[in-house]
Amino acid sequence: MDIATLDHICALSKLNFTEDEQKEMLGQMTDIIELMDTIKEYDITYDDTKDHNEIGYGDLREDIPAPSFPTEKLQQNTSPRDNCYVVPKMME
Repeated sequence: MDIATLDHICALSKLNFTEDEQKEMLGQMTDIIELMDTIKEYDITYDDTKDHNEIGYGDLREDIPAPSFPTEKLQQNTSPRDNCYVVPKMME
């Protein structure tokens, strides 16, 4: 990072540094940018064999639609409106 970029960032964020503070900040910002550049070196492609997932996608059961529980039975102890649950307002 150069001093002009640091001055631009300081102007945008309304920060004022002395000359010594600018030099220190310039060194710290350069270190941060170098650290961020090292992160680019890591391979971040997903591999499901590395996350200790013992169940493969082929081992999952087939998704077969089935009848659901009757709505009338679920709402027998409630005050439904238009086949929906009515809950008290929590926030204004």
